[in-house]
Amino acid sequence: MRTADKTANALLAGALATALATTVWLLTGPGGHPDPPQPSAEQGFPAGPGGEGDPGRIDARAEIPAGATAVTGSLPPSTPIGVRIPAIDVDAPTVGYGLGPDGSLEIPPEDKSHLAGWYHGGVTPGSEGTALIAGHVDDADGPAVFYDLGALRRGDLVEVARADGRTALFLVDAVEVFGREMFPDELVYGHTGRPELRLITCGGGFSHSQGYLGNVVVFAHLIGQA
Repeated sequence: MRTADKTANALLAGALATALATTVWLLTGPGGHPDPPQPSAEQGFPAGPGGEGDPGRIDARAEIPAGATAVTGSLPPSTPIGVRIPAIDVDAPTVGYGLGPDGSLEIPPEDKSHLAGWYHGGVTPGSEGTALIAGHVDDADGPAVFYDLGALRRGDLVEVARADGRTALFLVDAVEVFGREMFPDELVYGHTGRPELRLITCGGGFSHSQGYLGNVVVFAHLIGQA
């Protein structure tokens, strides 16, 4: 991993979990919204060799969609402009965000919870490295852009539209939920030597005093372009 990557990851570690967990609310009880779906154990990393901590060996497969071509390497850098996840009916524009003065990750404001935020301090989706897109799970009015993220399954596709006219196609390797205090920074943000994508939102239970107690994380890698 390059020194710049290590520095960026050190700054980002924990900031995303805090930023998302403390700026959204889940309204439960009479008249509230149901809990967002949480990933099941079978959608996470397999146990044993090639399991958790080694996402590069996840053995999930999907056919390249019609009209797309396989990619065995990486794509040149290009700004993401939208993310589409057919399995959960997500089709949202992306906006670039960085780190605020206090070191926390900037995310879409609550009144624009339909947007997905791309961390522009990292790589662009499709380039070699780990790209990051985050979104709110809900807001005071109800479900937001990544409300159903926990319902994704291994083998689902994520499509990221880019400014160069290409759409980067990612295969979901695993869907995990991590508690805020046990968030595996290196596993989520670390460089794996291939183009990867992380989708992140809140999850892991909710406390009215603390907000969300963790994060749902989708791990995916580049398989094609359209």
